[in-house]
Amino acid sequence: MFLSVFDMFKVGIGPSSSHTMGPMVAAARFLDHLRAQPFAVAGLRASLHGSLAFTGVGHATDRAVILGLAGFTPEAYDAENAEAALARIRAEGDVTPEGLGRLVFDPAQHLEFDYGPALPGHANGMILHGTDAQGDTVVSVTYYSIGGGFVLTEAELAEGRDSDDGPPVPFPFRSAAEMLDMAAETGLSIAEMKRRNELSRRPRADLDRGIARIWEVMNDCISRGLDVDGELPGGLRVRRRAKAIHAALQAERGLNLSAPHVVNDWISTYAMAVNEENAAGGQVVTAPTNGAAGVVPAVIRYWLDHCPGAAPSKVADFLLTAAAIGGLVKFNASISGAEAGCQAEVGSASAMAAAGLCAVLGGTPEQIENAAEIALEHHLGMTCDPVRGLVQVPCIERNGLGAIKAVSAASLALRGDGRHFVPLDAAIETMRQTGADMSEKYKETALGGLAVNVPNC
Repeated sequence: MFLSVFDMFKVGIGPSSSHTMGPMVAAARFLDHLRAQPFAVAGLRASLHGSLAFTGVGHATDRAVILGLAGFTPEAYDAENAEAALARIRAEGDVTPEGLGRLVFDPAQHLEFDYGPALPGHANGMILHGTDAQGDTVVSVTYYSIGGGFVLTEAELAEGRDSDDGPPVPFPFRSAAEMLDMAAETGLSIAEMKRRNELSRRPRADLDRGIARIWEVMNDCISRGLDVDGELPGGLRVRRRAKAIHAALQAERGLNLSAPHVVNDWISTYAMAVNEENAAGGQVVTAPTNGAAGVVPAVIRYWLDHCPGAAPSKVADFLLTAAAIGGLVKFNASISGAEAGCQAEVGSASAMAAAGLCAVLGGTPEQIENAAEIALEHHLGMTCDPVRGLVQVPCIERNGLGAIKAVSAASLALRGDGRHFVPLDAAIETMRQTGADMSEKYKETALGGLAVNVPNC
């Protein structure tokens, strides 16, 4: 089992990795599929199913599909160009992706929200069609956006979910137990095992440059979020709060007005800054998803700005450790809110952040595994019930609390020797089972919980 640090942490756009980035990636893949076909198509159609339909508008899924079919990708997204392209496509009813010429695609007619049963493979399903001059389908592919920006075709899902076809890696741990055994046998840290796995697939310079880029985008996102106020888009009239809270915290410094627990406000504000940017459609890093994108960067920023002895040179160890834990959760359970609720998103992010913080604070592999387990265990059962389908309420504050739990989990683990009652593998399996048992109303459909008990206007 190998999931790269660059699979867990991907630069993209808000507000949702599974509902915005994933559909855009699927559209780009479909264009590549059409380019490889021996026959030409004259037009395109798309249908969104399951959670992609129910919360698609709030998560900008329609925009993502339109732009993806026009040739836009999450990693190279330019907001100004995207707005111009959307206006032209809606006015003229066609797209012109590179190498395919003019294709008829009027979003009002050719993009369908199917509110019937979800497709069988996953709650986030979509079908893309290439049509002939008469509008009849000549080629179609079913895609599933399985969380964190990962996309699989129906055939890939049937062949083996998230299979890795690359060369063997030196430390192919598929469980936390295997990870700890390998660490004990070699004397290596979790970060170093993860680093050696990465180096078996790419040069060191590329790895170092890529990790530095991840933290740069994360930190820039925090800074932007702390510098902007006003209302978030979507109609709920949710106010951005990170800037005002941050200003108040800065003003209190040195005045001996703050109780020790106010550090929690700093942690929350860093996380909220990221998720306010995400809700506004800004550039974020999946960590492991957009909906949970604030937890890991908030804990890193807390460590760098508030913990004596913190060194930027250790950020790579934090991210590599976090990616190792995130890979275990994704491989053995889920990081998709549409599949397993918010325990799979903020819960996974909190476990990743707890592990990373514990690592850079000097924790042993056993303490790191313990930190991840504590954080995940205390998110079990958390539903995904966004009001009006927007990644705003309760998502923004939830990232702040997930970050606080991560710090607390790392601190508790460091107070012990790594021995504990519930293994991380058991917590991950419990999360998987809980997600399977959870009502579909509470899996990112906005059909239950806060989504129906809070006025949407």
